[in-house]
Amino acid sequence: MVKRSHPPKSAPLKRDVDLPLVSRPITPPDPRQGRIPFDLMPERIEPCLALLAQKAPAGDQWQYEIKWDGYRLAIHVELNGIRIITRGGHTWTDRFPHIAAAARSFSPRTLILDGEAVVLDEQGRSDFSALQKALGGRGGKRSAGEAVFIAFDLLYLDGHDLTKFGQHERRQMLEDLLADRDGAIKFSETIEADGEELLKQACALGLEGIIAKHDDRPYRSGRTGDWLKIKCVQSDSFVIVGYEPSTSMPGAIARLLLAAMKDGKLVYVGSVGTGFKHAQARDLKSLLDGMKTDRPAIAKKGKTLVFVRPEFTAEIEYRGWTDDAKLRHASFKGLRDKVDAKSIFTLEGPSASE
Repeated sequence: MVKRSHPPKSAPLKRDVDLPLVSRPITPPDPRQGRIPFDLMPERIEPCLALLAQKAPAGDQWQYEIKWDGYRLAIHVELNGIRIITRGGHTWTDRFPHIAAAARSFSPRTLILDGEAVVLDEQGRSDFSALQKALGGRGGKRSAGEAVFIAFDLLYLDGHDLTKFGQHERRQMLEDLLADRDGAIKFSETIEADGEELLKQACALGLEGIIAKHDDRPYRSGRTGDWLKIKCVQSDSFVIVGYEPSTSMPGAIARLLLAAMKDGKLVYVGSVGTGFKHAQARDLKSLLDGMKTDRPAIAKKGKTLVFVRPEFTAEIEYRGWTDDAKLRHASFKGLRDKVDAKSIFTLEGPSASE
């Protein structure tokens, strides 16, 4: 008779509830495997600024966009909400509710958009005066519901810092991000054209000018020359340091005294006496009369001049500079909000070239 083999009896499971659970040791990562870096979203990125140029640069390495006339902003789409930040680092989310609402539609993605808040006229041109009016004027608390955000750069996307990428790579990602979107956030189109010819067309259409950007440069903060601005009519922000009363219209100003920054100090760059209507001339005098000072911010004398604390900034159009660094053919466009002081024009030499 053949004896059948029997399977060995299994031992009972031994365990001790008092012993700690111990997992296997973690295997160190294989150094041959690639790792995707993760970049924390920065609190703020100092903006890249366009350097003023007298003519459009030539060459395939430059791409062109329209120059928009509004408020430079950065939109941060974060996991816990939306932040809209001015060029000077102030939070203006509540002043652009429609733009903020449009930005929320990107969530749960995280990103930083660089661009300009503008109000467009019937011809699609940006109108700074209309934007100021929409915000309630100088120091106004109104929200600009009719404003749109023209996005021209993408600095951060889903955990990745894009500032180290070239301009053309960032633009491609931005265009893909905004594809098929319509609303308060729009893409600033790249225009394929000869720079000088494009500038002529822009000026003929009443636009402020064009922007030229070097195609393969990373995003670098400050005025590096990677971006150039070529204007039809120059427009910049200057500090109001005083005024001259009108002799023909009681209770109004005749002209504003203006200053720019140079070597960390304010210097007088001339005056502006056109561009404001009668009601504006009176409103300006009423505003500035509450800020009179006997300690002028500039070295300027005159029996009829009234000096004020340098707290407000005016947006001024002008045709150029004199040999002694004074504005030529200046015209008043409006007051900028006093919290955005970083927009003040800076003289960088004996002449007024930026």
